[in-house]
Amino acid sequence: MKSLKKKRRIQILVAAAVALVLAVGLIGYGFRDGINLYRAPSQMTENPPRPGEVFRLGGLVEEGTLVRGAGETVTFRVTDGGASVAVSFTGVPPDLFGEGQGMIGTGQMEGDTFVASEILAKHDETYMPREVIDSLKAQGVYEDPNS
Repeated sequence: MKSLKKKRRIQILVAAAVALVLAVGLIGYGFRDGINLYRAPSQMTENPPRPGEVFRLGGLVEEGTLVRGAGETVTFRVTDGGASVAVSFTGVPPDLFGEGQGMIGTGQMEGDTFVASEILAKHDETYMPREVIDSLKAQGVYEDPNS
């Protein structure tokens, strides 16, 4: 009688362990393309991304660098006060996107240019993404718009 109970407990523990491993594997598989790390331009100069790595780049659109091409291509530079990175985006940028404004782009590096597949900009006059504020504060160039 005791050995039957012991066998059943071992079977339940093995089944639970297999289920746990399977669940962790499925969660990891689901997140493989969904996790995009944020980087500021200064972080990119210190620690360049791997080739083909998709990540988020954020900062301020540098004044005087926004060039709208003949088609839907927009090129500009993003800065955090310490470094700047050239960005290219094909598509329609958000309405409030402009020079001196905060932005976050998702994409990857191609040579020395960040090719963005998506651009997010502030949604009103005072909003700036938290990541951009943190990187600007780290460079000592953040100015609070409410003061």
